Amino acid sequence: MKDKKDDKILTLHPQGKKGVNISLHKYEQIKNFILKTIKKKGVITFKELSDIAVKKLTVKFDGKVLWYIVTVKLDLEARNLIERIPNSNPQKIKAK
Repeated sequence: MKDKKDDKILTLHPQGKKGVNISLHKYEQIKNFILKTIKKKGVITFKELSDIAVKKLTVKFDGKVLWYIVTVKLDLEARNLIERIPNSNPQKIKAK
């Protein structure tokens, strides 16, 4: 019997670049974290999101938290679940 942790998802990229195959379990963990954090904050800088993720997830997450945050954030942008605020510096993101 196949373990659910073996399931994969091919991520998308907002600029149409090639995505990567990652664990569906890890994808869902990071996706839920990003969406909950953005919902709580409204608008958040990418740096703040990354800092919170590293602080809260590093101990219990199996993998490089920051790499997964970047990868899943781009996927969520491509799926129109979140968006970058144009011309924001530092980069800010919000829910769509």
